[in-house]
Amino acid sequence: MRFRYQIVLATLLLVLIGFMAQMGLAQGQSPPNTPRQQPTSILFENVRIFDGTSEKLSAPSNVLVVGNKIQTISTASIPTPAEGNVTRINGKGRVLMPGLIDAHTHLFMETTEVDDLMALAASGSPELAFRQLEKNATAMLMRGFTSVRDMAGPVFELKKAIDTGKVVGPRIWPSGAMISQTGGHGDFRKLEELPRTPTSKLSLAEQYGVGAIADGVDEVLRRTREQLMRGASQIKLAAGGGVASSYDPIDVSQYTEAEFKAAVDAAANWNTYVAVHAYTPTAIQTAIRAGVKSIEHGQLMDEKTAKLMADKGIWLSIQPFLDDEDANPYPQGSANRARQLQVSQGTDTAYKLAKKYNLKTAWGTDTLYSAKKAARQGAQLAKMVRWYTPAEVLRMATSTNAELLALSGPRNPYPGKLGVVEEGALADLLLVNGNPLENIKLIENPAKNFIAIVKDGKVYKNLLS
Repeated sequence: MRFRYQIVLATLLLVLIGFMAQMGLAQGQSPPNTPRQQPTSILFENVRIFDGTSEKLSAPSNVLVVGNKIQTISTASIPTPAEGNVTRINGKGRVLMPGLIDAHTHLFMETTEVDDLMALAASGSPELAFRQLEKNATAMLMRGFTSVRDMAGPVFELKKAIDTGKVVGPRIWPSGAMISQTGGHGDFRKLEELPRTPTSKLSLAEQYGVGAIADGVDEVLRRTREQLMRGASQIKLAAGGGVASSYDPIDVSQYTEAEFKAAVDAAANWNTYVAVHAYTPTAIQTAIRAGVKSIEHGQLMDEKTAKLMADKGIWLSIQPFLDDEDANPYPQGSANRARQLQVSQGTDTAYKLAKKYNLKTAWGTDTLYSAKKAARQGAQLAKMVRWYTPAEVLRMATSTNAELLALSGPRNPYPGKLGVVEEGALADLLLVNGNPLENIKLIENPAKNFIAIVKDGKVYKNLLS
């Protein structure tokens, strides 16, 4: 089975390399719309700064980026470097802010059903699935999201292509495959594929790295170590029932404390952490007792659970799931739709508990299977004013989310400070046509209102040029 798995992965890699070569990427050429010769410096002049932490804008200021870091911030004029090219961007009083961070994405499944992607890849044309993945990444960066934490899916090769400049996209903190028990939230198999035997082949979702089925301590250890070997910056387990999955009602708990602890120990050996998909008090509390550091979702938590999270310093990575236009699409009357309504009804209570107990709260979207919803990434952030002030919302999507990314410790793929505009920080920046602290709806239309987008000191958009 292991040999077949290796053959599948090797074949996928060869196909991807061939596709990249056709696109002119394997030879180190720049992809379409990527700057071929980046300037060595960027000088933003006459901007007001939202620094990622303050509730107020700065006085009119100038910001000099050299290489991939912010070198100087001053209300006085800044001399430009004598050597190298300098791009000058006169903000004319516009707001400069950190690039946005989405703490819970699924780039592989964001716009297309996982079954469709698997079928497409299995048909002999996996490059088409990878092409969609690259489109998703580029669109996300152009919406102003310069960093994302991908919480299940095969994005390791995409991340490498982005980091080497072959594909345009955000920084990615990959989890790899979501580790799940049989019948759990990450089990994408069909019933006809059961029972699994020692000679059963891996399901397509397992072959492509969407999910990884593990039952018992030994299998959880193995699957966790496999994701770390592939480059995971953090590990994702399914701790309870889900909305999108086929077999597990919301109320079920998945994995024992011993199984969770196996993953936690394996991650700790690599100096990183485990996050879990969980909604209910039982699932959340069991995971926390085992040492898990981040709860993804948590909409059905109770007060006792919130207090436990506060006492233990556990992160709540929650999404503003409501029964509105941004809800993941499920047929009316389906079991998925019923579970979705149950979760959305708990969202308001969860945010109120998060505020009451001052939980370390991150923001994310968790978009699945909807190109329309993916395009509303900024709008999903803007709706957070239902519970927080605009400054609190923007702080959450910048400096606070950056703190969660840094929880990966030595496995953090991008050492340096993110989510802030300050000297020495990595240069991920947005120039906004207006003041989002006064009108947060500006971020709903990034094509119009994000005048400039900079990631890692490179200009990917500049409407003032």
